[in-house]
Amino acid sequence: MNESYKELLVKKERGPLQGFARFMCVVPTVLFLFASFLFANVILLIFAIICGVADYFVFLFTDIEYEYLYIDKEISVDKIMAKTRRKKAGTIDIGKIEIAAPANSHQLDSYKNRQIKKTTDYSAGHDLPDQKLYIVYYEGNQKYMFNFDDDFVKAIRGIIPRKIFTD
Repeated sequence: MNESYKELLVKKERGPLQGFARFMCVVPTVLFLFASFLFANVILLIFAIICGVADYFVFLFTDIEYEYLYIDKEISVDKIMAKTRRKKAGTIDIGKIEIAAPANSHQLDSYKNRQIKKTTDYSAGHDLPDQKLYIVYYEGNQKYMFNFDDDFVKAIRGIIPRKIFTD
């Protein structure tokens, strides 16, 4: 019985649109706050508080990390928002994986034209210095994207060696 435990934390990088959204939320908050003190206006202070609450939610949903847990032939993914809130994102049974390979691998060529019902991205969006972007085809019509390091791949490869590729 192969019982191994691996844990991996991947920070999703913010794109330019998310950075712009953060900037565009902070600017009105600061302007309303400054104007409320300058003109001694309570209504502008209320608008500043409302914008501050909106800032909280924008920052919460643009600072995301994924935690992968491999235990008992299962990959569990948790979504961590702004390092304060944790939400279970999904669970993948290792036995139902069709193929897992790096995104630029030739092993995935025969899967590129497949009709995919659902694509789920649990990755940083690209290769990281110590982690590769992996594409996982699951149960015929689902596609997942992960950032795995060598130890995580080795643990999964011990269970399904013919379905995990590292080239």
